[in-house]
Amino acid sequence: MIKIENVHKSYGTGDSRNEVLRGVSLTIEDGDFVVLLGASGSGKSTLLNVISGLEPADSGEIRYDDRHLSSMNDAQLTRFRKEYIGYIFQQYFLLPNLTVDKNVRMGADLAGNREYRAVIDAVGLGSKYGKYPHELSGGEQQRVSVARALAKKPRVLYLDEPTGALDEQTGRQVLDYIVRLKNELGFTMVMVTHNQNIADMANTVIRMNSGQIIHTYHNEQPKSAYEIEW
Repeated sequence: MIKIENVHKSYGTGDSRNEVLRGVSLTIEDGDFVVLLGASGSGKSTLLNVISGLEPADSGEIRYDDRHLSSMNDAQLTRFRKEYIGYIFQQYFLLPNLTVDKNVRMGADLAGNREYRAVIDAVGLGSKYGKYPHELSGGEQQRVSVARALAKKPRVLYLDEPTGALDEQTGRQVLDYIVRLKNELGFTMVMVTHNQNIADMANTVIRMNSGQIIHTYHNEQPKSAYEIEW
């Protein structure tokens, strides 16, 4: 379980200080699929970064079972993210001097996963093992980043606009694979997206505005990637 209590986050100082998160509290159950919705500037990506340990909160509490992120030093946070967390962002963050195979293997090695090529195949890149990022389209690079995160076998997977660079067909394929793997392995998933239709796939949907949660609801029968509108 992830428990977030009264989290605040600001950027800047003095007159230029901008309070992005204003006392956010929520609980995320193990194995949940949570979608965060909101307009640009609502704080959803900042919330994702703070609860995943990429950025520190100014105040408040973030707990993963008995692990308190606020009490961890930098080395402990790095180890926690390495062992516990997976990330998929709209930016690919691939290493340009490594092939598809080696980029994905970086994530797999953290989990001792020797079957990582099955993930590459599943996202439709089985013929691209030896290609470098500059030889791939934007959509293909995003699929490499998806495969790298999933090959790590994370306990919690955070996704920030993961289909932003994908066409509809590829986006559905990737989402379908991620959700099927989540159901198979039981990891928790938290996604930020501007595509409100993707919320129909989630168990829990959280709407944000001006740094606060304004509405939360649950889907009794989440849809598949091939059932939602696009």
